[in-house]
Formats: sequence, C-alpha cells, structure tokens
Amino acid sequence: MVIDTKTEEANLQAPNTAEATLAVQGMTCASCVARIERGLKKLPGVADASVNLATERATVQYAPGQVSVDDMVRKVSDLGYSATPEQSQAAPLYDDADVSLDVTGMTCASCVARVERALKKVPGVKDASVNLATERATVQYDPMQAGITEMLAAVDKAGYGASPRAGEGLGSGMDDRDDRERASRRSEFNRQRNLLILSAALSIPVAILGMFLMQVVPNAQYIVMGLSLPVWVIVGWQFHRVALKNLRHFSADMNTLVSLGTTSAVVYSLYSLVAHGEMAEMYFEVVAVIITLVVLGRFLEARARGRTSEAIRELVKLQPRTATVLRNGVEEQIPADSVLPGDLLVVRPGEKIPVDGVVVEGESSVDESMLTGESLPVEKRPGLQVIGATINGQGLLRFRATRVGRQTVLAQIVKMVEDAQGSKAPIQALVDRVAGVFVPVVIGIALVTFALWWGFTGHIEQAMLNAVAVLVIACPCAMGLATPTAIMVGTGRGAEKGVLIKGGSALEQANKVTIVLLDKTGTLTRGKPSLTDVIPLNGIPKEETLRIAAAAESGSEHPLGRAIAQAANGATSPLVTGFKSITGQGVSATIDGRRVLVGKPSLLGSEGISFDAGIGPMEELEKSGKTAMLVSAGGGLVGVLAVADTLKPESAQAVAALKALGVKVAMVTGDNKRTAQAIASQVGIDQVYAEVLPQDKANVVKALQTEDKVVAMVGDGINDAPALAQADLGIAIGTGTDVAIAASDITLMSGNLQGVVEAIKLSRKTVRTIRWNLFWAFIYNSLGIPLAAVGLLNPMIAAGAMGLSSVFVVTNSLRLRKA
Repeated sequence: MVIDTKTEEANLQAPNTAEATLAVQGMTCASCVARIERGLKKLPGVADASVNLATERATVQYAPGQVSVDDMVRKVSDLGYSATPEQSQAAPLYDDADVSLDVTGMTCASCVARVERALKKVPGVKDASVNLATERATVQYDPMQAGITEMLAAVDKAGYGASPRAGEGLGSGMDDRDDRERASRRSEFNRQRNLLILSAALSIPVAILGMFLMQVVPNAQYIVMGLSLPVWVIVGWQFHRVALKNLRHFSADMNTLVSLGTTSAVVYSLYSLVAHGEMAEMYFEVVAVIITLVVLGRFLEARARGRTSEAIRELVKLQPRTATVLRNGVEEQIPADSVLPGDLLVVRPGEKIPVDGVVVEGESSVDESMLTGESLPVEKRPGLQVIGATINGQGLLRFRATRVGRQTVLAQIVKMVEDAQGSKAPIQALVDRVAGVFVPVVIGIALVTFALWWGFTGHIEQAMLNAVAVLVIACPCAMGLATPTAIMVGTGRGAEKGVLIKGGSALEQANKVTIVLLDKTGTLTRGKPSLTDVIPLNGIPKEETLRIAAAAESGSEHPLGRAIAQAANGATSPLVTGFKSITGQGVSATIDGRRVLVGKPSLLGSEGISFDAGIGPMEELEKSGKTAMLVSAGGGLVGVLAVADTLKPESAQAVAALKALGVKVAMVTGDNKRTAQAIASQVGIDQVYAEVLPQDKANVVKALQTEDKVVAMVGDGINDAPALAQADLGIAIGTGTDVAIAASDITLMSGNLQGVVEAIKLSRKTVRTIRWNLFWAFIYNSLGIPLAAVGLLNPMIAAGAMGLSSVFVVTNSLRLRKA
C-alpha cells in the first residue's frame, strides 16, 4: 500500500494542528518577510510560518492549545508591522449540509424535544439539535432528500415558528473579501500618491535651488533646509517609524537603510550649517530627492501589485448576485449568498446558475467555459450536476442546491488560487537565506565605506555621500518581489485557462518534468464505450443491423450493451420480448417474431448458427483495440458490431505537443497489451505499460523515478490516486474523482489533455520569469553596491535605480498575464 504525505494532507488535517492566515501590512522587502517568519516561528506552538510579500499574507501552522491567533497578531505588531486575521474562504466538500434555524414559541425543555423530534422526522434529516437559550436549531441533513422548506413546515406543524438564520447561506464571503482587499490596496495606493505629491512639490524647488541657484538666491541654504526637513520628517516618517521599531529588536530592513542614510545626511547638514553658515556643505536636496524617488518607487509598485491579483477578482465577478428560489410553490428573488442547501432553484435561458446543484427538471445546454476553459456547451438533464457561475443556454432548468457559499466549485477554485498565490516556490529559499543577512551586511559595508573614505581622503563629506549611496542602492525590495509576484500572476493565469495549480512548488516542479505518464481510461479516452463500427453481412442493410441489435440490447445493463442501444437513439423501436442476458456471452431476445443474438461467436455456436463470415471482420476490429460482437437474426448472421472506449479528440494533438516540448510520453493501463498498443499507436505513444493492476500504477512511477526521470502522472480515478501522490507532479482530470483531485498538484478543470501542455508551458514561462527577476535583482545589487562604495554612484541616482528595480520586477511578472 502506497502512502504519501500529499495524499494525507489532501484528505484530512491533523487534529492537533490548525492553520491561520494573517493579512500583513507594512512589509517592503525580503528582509521584512524573513523577519516576520523568524518572529512567528519563535512563538511556542507554531510549527511553521510562511510569509508572502506579493500577497501580503502570512500562513501559520500551529497548535491551538499552545498559541492563539491573537498571539500571532501581537507578535507581528511587536516586530513593527500590523496584521489582521483572515477567515478561510473555502471549506471541504461534505455529502451532508448543516443549517441553523431561528425557532420562536419555545418555552421549556419539552418544547425543545418536540421541535427536535419534528425535525428528525423530515426525510433526509440526519440529526437536529435545538437550544432553548439561543432559540436556535442546528440541523444536519442530506440536501438531495431534504430542503429548508420541509424543515420549516415540520416546525410549523409542531406548533412553533422557524426561519433560516440571517446570512446562513453566505459561507464564502468572496465579495466582501474582494471589497476589503481592494479597499486596502486602494488605501495604500492613495497614501503613497498623496505622500508623493507632497514630497515632489517640496523636492523639485529644493533640487533646482540646490543645484543651480545657491549663489544667486539670498539665504538659499535656509530655504533649502526649510523645504527639505518636512520631506524628511513627514514623508520619511514611514521609514523612520519602522526603523525605530527595528532598532528596539536589534534588527534591520529596507526602511532602516533609507532612514539611516537620509538621517545621516540631515544630521551632517544641520551640523555644517550651524558650524559654517553660508560656507556649509549641505545635502538637504539629496535627502529630499532620495525620499521622493523611494516613494515614487513605492507608488508605482503599489499600482503594479494591484494588478497581480486580477485573476481572483475576475473569478469572484463570475458569482451571480441574485437567485430565483422556489419555496412553497412560489418563486422568490433572493441574494445568491442566501441560497441554502436543498433549496429548489429556477434558472431561465441566458441566466447564470447561482450555486452548485443537481437538475431535477428540464433540459438545456450550459456554457461552463468560464470555469473549465471548454468552449463547447455541456448538455444538462435531470440527474446531472450544474456548477455555480456557469451560464444556462436555451432551456429552463429547475435544480436542487447541493453546495452553496464556501462549498461551491467557484469558491473552491478561488481558495485554491489564493493558496497557490500565497505559497512559495523552492527557488524562494535562496532569496530567504540571502535576505536574512543582507541588510546587516549592507550596513557593515556602508560603515566600512565611510571609514575608508574618511581615513584615506580626510573628506568627511565625500565619505558620508558614498556611505549613503551604499545604503540607498542596496534596498532588497526587488529580491523580495522577484518570486512571489511571478507565482501570483502565473497561477492566476492558469486558473483563467482552467488549469488549477495548487502552489508555487507545483508550478516550479512542472518546469522540470521529463516524462508524462498518462492513464488510458478517462484520460486519453472518454471513459465510456461507444459504438464505432457497424458491418452488415449477407445483404442486410446497415440501418437494419443496428436497429435489431440495439433493440436486443435495450434491456441490457452492461456498458457495451448500453453503448449499442444509445447509438440507435431515434430509430423506430421494434417489439422486444423474451430478453435474456447470458453472462460472459451476450444477450438474446425475440424481435418482431425473430430470434436475435448479440455477442461472442460461442453464443452463436451454441445455437448452431454459422458465423464464419464474421470472423475476419472481428479480428480486424480487435486488432485496433475494439470489442467486436456478432449479430444474428432468424438463425442467420446479419452483421458485426464494434464498441470501444474512444479517444478524446484532443489526445493525439496533446501528445504531439508534449513531444514538441521535449517531454517523453508513456501510457499506463490495466487493459490487455493488444488494446493498449492499439490506443497508443493512434495517439503516437511508444512506451506502454499494459495489464497494470490499480495498486501497481504507483510502482510504475517509482520505477521511472529510479531512472532519474521527473515524472508527471495524469489520471482521473480513485485507482490513480496512489500514483498521482507518488509522482513528482500529479495532474488530475477535473472530471474525475475527488480522491484523485485531492492527491494531485494540478487539476485540469475541463478534462482536456491540452491542459497538461498549458501547465508545462506556463510553468516554464513562470520559472524563466522568476530567474530573470532574480538575475536582475542580484546583479543590480552586485553592481550597485561596489559602484556606490567607490564613489561612482550619486545617492540620488541610487535612489531612483532602487525604486525602478522593484517596478521592473513586478511589471516583468505581469507579462505572464499574456502567457
């Protein structure tokens, strides 16, 4: 038995651990990230903490009995930042649902018992608990059997009043969350804009005076000082405030560099002005321009970073605002977030389906492209599932709500994308290690620069300028944003294409894949048999052969028989009597007074019917991987039929595209070798593993891994879950089972194999973007710091370059939106 931690984590969380997500404000660079992570990990009971600069979130694994979320918030505050706990945006999918009802009219314990009994008698209700003090009933039920209307009627019949608790159907809070996040980003954008306007308004005159008019304007040095100090105090306070908090904890970050550099220049300028008057060496204009350029960088960065979460906003916009619910035979228009599991809803042509459910009445086609990426509409009829946020076609549908709020497919997708965007790629570990020591090293370099210049030249002014340039050019913002912004945009782009990537690790791993192992049934093929060939014999028309064969199979429960019966849909049904299924042989029936047999040659032979004319066609059909059957009527052979699990139309194209990417492709299946080889040859696969038992698929993956191959496994069924978990990269077909999806790293919502190609292409583009981001971030500092230390970089130019480096990294990542 194969057990993998990925599978375990996908199916349940350890009972003694919990996960908290905090929205963190005030981070500016990679050293901020490293500092918060170190601080959170020091809390007793915190098992792990991961902070993402691009999403401004911290994810903490902790033991609830040892540490609380409030402790984490206080710790972040002590470190000089602010944090706000976030509620989970999605919940696991359950077969049963829970609802709370407000109950009126209860006066004693017997009332409680009576209401509970009434609710438990409702078909589909699993349990009911009533609280007299809160006047609330909590009901666990099967939404496919019970609805809120039936519960309310039962309580009313018992002599009491009941109504759903306000907001009970909300669950997801996606709109509220989106509004809060956009408001927060808008607030930061506006703050930086206002500071930039103030700073620029004061700094531009300072720069002009300081560079060109100091000898012309009377008392110019005092005017420059008067205009510069508000920039240093008011606009620069956001740097000084965090730097002071850092000092209390003997740590430093980007704010420390800016604050220390500008403060040093201000202190020296004030000293020189007092000591030398008009002959003073002052650098107030340097301070004003540096702070203005740094704020300009933050302003541009805030503007660009607001676009990185566009994918989530677009997903949230898919959620319809209203729903038409049928209660007590009356249609009501209600907010979509007030829909409850079990409600009966009505969706008219052209309307969006508000929540997930199962069709109970009507037929229509539904456009699911916004979630699956599949352009063709999907036919819906009673018994089939519908997905919230998809668009109904021409027919009117009535369906029973099964998943609402946090449980809908859309909410799950939003949550998965959020988690992926907040995750870290393994390549980020290098950045984290560097960031942990970067700022202290830079301060050391600045001090050495100052000491050497002063010691060898005796010019304290030049020594100070060079030290300030070192401090300002070395801001590690670009390093901190290089990886998370690319992950954010890459996973968001994948979601738009119907490729759900569970995290930065999966996105990076897809770039390394050397071989893709494809399951056959349901992955390369449609997963259900269909009629492929009708070969009439002995002068019988093709249509007649199919008509009588389909009539004979109309009573069969076997998948092959159903495929034949469905192929003749629409043909005139003859009178069928005496149907009999012969296990392992076929079926027999009397049709229009004639004895009809459909099945193996042995079935016809047992009735003394000659079948020699059908052996040749049968063998040819079986060579191509099809299941062939003979058809006889009235004691004579009338034809040969072939049924097969047909290939998906895009399978061959996807295999060719994978090969074009330099990725090897292999197939694994439990089918016999002849069928497997036939299917493989049709799609261009050379490497085939046939007759593999479900439990042995993981062993095939292991064998490939021992050959130093990086394996991506693609599957859709429960029997694929161990192999998906064992693989370096598990890719689940979204039309498959929940177990397979849970064990995978990537989910293809549409079931289209082209999604595998898209995932690998997107991964390669994202990793390439990350590497370029890191290259420019590291080369920027590698070249900038030495240039500043030897006096070849003016502090003002250094400040501008520092701000633009962060903007470059973010805008470079945004190019992935067009990938």
